[in-house]
Amino acid sequence: MWFKNLRLYCLAQPFDLPIEELENQLAENIFRPCNSYEKSTIGWHAPLGDAAPEVETSEEDGEAPAPILTHVVGDFIMLCARQQDRLLPATVVREATAEKVAEIEDRQARKVYRKEKREIQDDVYSSLLPRAFTRSSRIYAYISRRDNMLVVDSASALKAEEFLNLLRDTLGSFPVALPETKSSPSGVMTRWLKNGKGENSFEINDDCELINPTDAKNVVRCKGQELVSDEIEAHLAAGKQVKLLGVLWNDQVSCNIMDDLSIKRIRFENVKEERDSYEDETPAQKFDQEFALMTLELSGMFKALFESFGGLGDPKEKLLPDNRNNRTD
Repeated sequence: MWFKNLRLYCLAQPFDLPIEELENQLAENIFRPCNSYEKSTIGWHAPLGDAAPEVETSEEDGEAPAPILTHVVGDFIMLCARQQDRLLPATVVREATAEKVAEIEDRQARKVYRKEKREIQDDVYSSLLPRAFTRSSRIYAYISRRDNMLVVDSASALKAEEFLNLLRDTLGSFPVALPETKSSPSGVMTRWLKNGKGENSFEINDDCELINPTDAKNVVRCKGQELVSDEIEAHLAAGKQVKLLGVLWNDQVSCNIMDDLSIKRIRFENVKEERDSYEDETPAQKFDQEFALMTLELSGMFKALFESFGGLGDPKEKLLPDNRNNRTD
């Protein structure tokens, strides 16, 4: 259940859609596998997976019970998007195309030029796609009504955007902005590193990434290293700024904070250890308890983090564009 990487989005308005209505809208975009000629599909999946309780239906309906596509604890709504992709490497298509081109040139004693090669490649791709293996993945996220945020468990901005686009397709619109603080995260974390200590219950951990503001290729990466050292001081004195800093918040959550406010390598230290000691719980009960603990801890950490960086700006001023029309399925 525990999220490992976070991409954060600030909601432009409170999310007040009733859960029953949200369930109905999610059901309109439920996951289905790729058909023979689809490269990829994405849709909603029960967050609890096989452990999810089912909606009962009468025997007269003669239909399979519908999965529950949300998991709600207090002010937090868990969602899960499932994506299936057909795996057809470009090298396979190129090799098959080259063989087809060579065969035509040999049989017809003529040269195959670029435009015809593209047509042959398209035909080869279409013929190979139905035979390609499929791979499924899940993207978890939750809407925090308490923090007015969408929190996506992904290190990839592209994956988080795919989730966001699915949510927009489902709800019609979902205006959000990337979090933007009044003080520069890089500047604040650089000050923490210079002082050898953080603020608001943040302690400096043993990972960092320093970058030269005038040369993005000039990067220093430290992992598992004592950061209060002459070496780090020399880099800071030379003008390098923090791009990534490992921190421990409130002795509970350790993570790497990026200068764009994405969060990586989250570990729930004491909380997870305490949960692992519990026994005699069903998978659904364990999921529920872990989700509640995780969201409460993260909510507290977000508040402390944004306060450290001077508070959040108004998301309405910098809404993200709706990129649904730019997707390639």
